[in-house]
Amino acid sequence: MLSRDDVFGELGIGPVWRLRAAPAAPTPDARPLLDWDQLADAVAHCTKCKLYATRTQGVLGVGDRDADWLILGEAPGADEDRQGEPFVGQAGKLLDAMLASIGLRRGQNVYIANVLKSRPPGNRNPEPDEIAACMPYLLNQIALIRPKIIVALGRFAAQTLLQTDEAIGRLRGRVHCFQGIPLVVTYHPAYLLRNLPDKARAWEDLCLARRTYASLTTES
Repeated sequence: MLSRDDVFGELGIGPVWRLRAAPAAPTPDARPLLDWDQLADAVAHCTKCKLYATRTQGVLGVGDRDADWLILGEAPGADEDRQGEPFVGQAGKLLDAMLASIGLRRGQNVYIANVLKSRPPGNRNPEPDEIAACMPYLLNQIALIRPKIIVALGRFAAQTLLQTDEAIGRLRGRVHCFQGIPLVVTYHPAYLLRNLPDKARAWEDLCLARRTYASLTTES
């Protein structure tokens, strides 16, 4: 059985305690260490951080496993923890509407996941050791899916993937890169439910993601 540090080493980044300080993302040619069945089993039985003791179940993700679009949020909430699927409830309905606005649909060329696979109690912010425990699972997912574009929903997902403390307002509006994959940052649907004026900015971000994807498919 591979340890967390083994997984990080194989995927090209440093030890788990240096995750936030890593100077570069994993190399684009990283290969998955686990297949989908193995990964699902690992998440279901994970005890690598204290969240396993308070969660109902691990939430791996949902959608097309050969998708061009990877949508990443922060962590499961109460509904997700109970149902075992990311982005359900009101935030999930809004995400579905956001995807539909650019011609996408859950499960069709779209895979949806969170950085954390277990729910933090009370939906608190994830802690560094929890991020370190889950990051190998996310990197394995990305290596399996091989998406053409990633959309990071919310500050936590964006800052984790981009290894930065920069505010989401400064991260959105431009195309970043993760493992050689274009990455666009926008607001989390749960945030947008509480801050309706920012829906216009989220629409701009989605249009940027759509243009970026279109340029990729045109080039290929």
